[in-house]
This record gives sequence, structure tokens and C-alpha cells, in this order.
Amino acid sequence: MPPLEEFIPYLSEIWESKWLTNAGAFHQRLEQELADYLGVEYLSLFSNGTIALVTALQSLRISGEVITTPYSFVATAHSLLWNNIKPVFVDIDPASFNLDASAIEAAITPATTAIMPVHCYGNPCDVERIQKIADTYGLRVIYDAAHAFGIRYKGESLLKHGDLSVLSFHATKVFNTFEGGAIICPDAKTKQRIDYLKNFGFADEVTVVAPGINGKMNEVQAAFGVLQLRYLDRAINARRQIDDLYRRDLAGIAGITAFQPNPNATQNYSYFPILVNDSYPLSRDTLYLRLKEEGILSRRYFYPLISEMPMYRGLPSAMPGKLTKAKRIAEEVLCLPIYPDLALADQERIINIVREAK
Repeated sequence: MPPLEEFIPYLSEIWESKWLTNAGAFHQRLEQELADYLGVEYLSLFSNGTIALVTALQSLRISGEVITTPYSFVATAHSLLWNNIKPVFVDIDPASFNLDASAIEAAITPATTAIMPVHCYGNPCDVERIQKIADTYGLRVIYDAAHAFGIRYKGESLLKHGDLSVLSFHATKVFNTFEGGAIICPDAKTKQRIDYLKNFGFADEVTVVAPGINGKMNEVQAAFGVLQLRYLDRAINARRQIDDLYRRDLAGIAGITAFQPNPNATQNYSYFPILVNDSYPLSRDTLYLRLKEEGILSRRYFYPLISEMPMYRGLPSAMPGKLTKAKRIAEEVLCLPIYPDLALADQERIINIVREAK
């Protein structure tokens, strides 16, 4: 977290300008600095990642059915329902935890208009194969890239894949603006449409060109983002050291498997997921509670599956027998604490609890 005293001058500048929202100076500055940092040309800031997902679907006029993953945060599927789109769930690849590209084609129907995969934990989806399928069937691809801030895949920004990529800047993310998000756009025309949509559809004071929403990021959020970006590389390096220690000290524990990221991609170390299987002396949930009793907040992320929630479980694609790999991962996964200020003593305490469980 950046020092508070460095944020005060930004707040004073906003207060003196009397420009609190509606694409002020900090909003414009953050859009440009983020585009430069991420290696993309066009980016549109939002008040949060969920509104960005909803707007991304609107901007491409997606309708009908969209193929997606059951193993994600609920916002992925909720954004479809808010657009009156039917989610079609496909099982995941148990190695990457991402949408299984080999299962996509079997789920395509005449009503399918798009694919919405998730780069789970920032780990790249099989972007080449997904794009090939999309091109073959004339489908759009919108990536939920909430976890994928700054990830590079085969030397280029992962966010360049698909028609659009959507980021989240929620307080739990590697880069955050308290709440916030962004859509990565392929060209200026698409960005212009998205910018209209996030501001009620206004093109000017008297012209409304689309049924837009209020998705704008305010100046305080944007200023915090500008400051946060200055410290980001330092924060990611601290996360990397925590990741390294977990991997070293948890290796060899029967029943504990650390998630292995794609070797062709960089990492932002946003999460540290482990799988707890039957060879471990405790169940996943018992280990979760054991850590909680010690004041350690791990997370069963993602559990339960989206497909098991009341508003989705009646869908034909949500039948448990069709999502066996996702169900197994959801029942075994546990994300251990990882954040830049995690003290070495606290991390060692977490490791010891996992190692010494009986």
C-alpha cells in the first residue's frame, strides 16, 4: 500500500479543481499510464469490473448463448444474466483451471454468439485454440481477465487476445483502485462506443447515442491508481518472494499440491492456490477452519461452482455430471494468504500449520 502522505497532495489537487468525476485529469492520466504499463493501445476505465463486464457484452451486442466456465467468481456469469444472455457452462482443464478448449465445440449451438473464458489466477487460457474455434464459428471472444493484470504470454500482453479483455481493480487485486476495472479495446472506434456506454450514452451535452449506464471511475479512485502504479513492481516482487517460499516449504507434503502456472507466461502472483486431496490428513474444509481458528484467512476460491448456485443450477449445462473436473478442483482448492506486507513470521506460521496438521 502506498504511503498515505503521498496520496494527500492528489486529494488536495482534486478538491481544488472541483472536478470529482466525469473523465477528469486523473482519470485521463490513469488511462494513459495503464495503457503504457500494460502494453496496450486503448483502455477504458470503469467504476468496477462487473460493470465493465456488463458493458463489454453490451458494446459487442452479444445475445443468445455464451459459453463460459463454472469455475470463476459469480460476476462472470452474473454479467451474462444482466444482459439477458444464457450462460452455457463447459468443464475446465484440471491442469490450468481454465475453460477446457477441447470441450467448447460440443457446446456450440445455433444460439451461441460468444465465448467468455477466464484467465484463472492470471494463468492464460488456451488463447490460440479458443480464437481458432471462434473464427471457425463466427463467435466473439470476451476474456474475463480480472486476475490477469500485467501478464505477458509468449512475450506479449495477454490482454491483447480476444475481442475485448476486462480487468478488475478491486481492493483484493494486485493493482487496485479500491473498486474499479477496465476494458481493453482493440481500436479507437470500439473505445469510443464503450466510453459512450459507460456514461449514459452521452456523446455531448444534448446527444444520447446509446442506452448507457453509469460506469465511470471517479477522480479519487483514479488518483489512487496513479499512485499505486508507482509501487506496483515493488509489490509484485514482494509477492514473488512469498510465492517462492510457499513453493519451497510446502513441496513434498503428501496430499498438498501447489498450482503450477503456464511456463510461457509471466506471473503477477495474485493468488497462491493449493489442492488438498485425500492423501492429506485433513479435509480441505477442516484445514480452512484450522487456519481460521488461528486468525489466518485462507479462501476456498472458487467454491461453490457458479453452476451450483440457485440462479444457474437449473440450466442443462450446469448438471454436475457434465462438470466433474471443475467440481473436483472446487472441492480441493484453498488459496493461502499472499500480499506484499505478509510478514515472514506469519508466512512461516501458515506453512507450519499446513505441514504439521494431523
